[in-house]
Amino acid sequence: MRKVIGIDPGITTTGYGIVEEGESDPEVVTYGTLSPPAKKNTYQRLAHIYDGLYQVIDRFHPQEMAIEEAFFGKNARTAFVLGQARGVALLAATHQDLDCFEYAPRKIKLSVVGNGNASKEQVQYMVKSILSLSDAPKEFDITDALAAALCHLNQIRRA
Repeated sequence: MRKVIGIDPGITTTGYGIVEEGESDPEVVTYGTLSPPAKKNTYQRLAHIYDGLYQVIDRFHPQEMAIEEAFFGKNARTAFVLGQARGVALLAATHQDLDCFEYAPRKIKLSVVGNGNASKEQVQYMVKSILSLSDAPKEFDITDALAAALCHLNQIRRA
């Protein structure tokens, strides 16, 4: 069975979710967030994200990682720091021999919701529905990570 970890990278909060192919529908294995202490410097926060993801990967043994591509908004500093968080996530995956796949936020939304301009609430609703969760995770970082994993599974099925 294919097991995929989805990542929604961020320096404040990094969401992760592991989804496994089921007999008919995908099933959630685990999900959560990594939130480095706000008082730490950037390098310590990046180390916290790396260590946390490394431990999650080591514990649950996904074979592949799906991660959101960098989103370049109006703030260059934010984009730069997000790129650093993405980098440590990719490094943690590579150190565990995972194949990594990147998807644009629009592609993830299109794959999961059917609308590339879907709201975070719509993504949250569809993730809950597709994974048959009794309650949707409250943090959008988690639902975005689970959506990335679901998007990857959808892409693999189509290939």
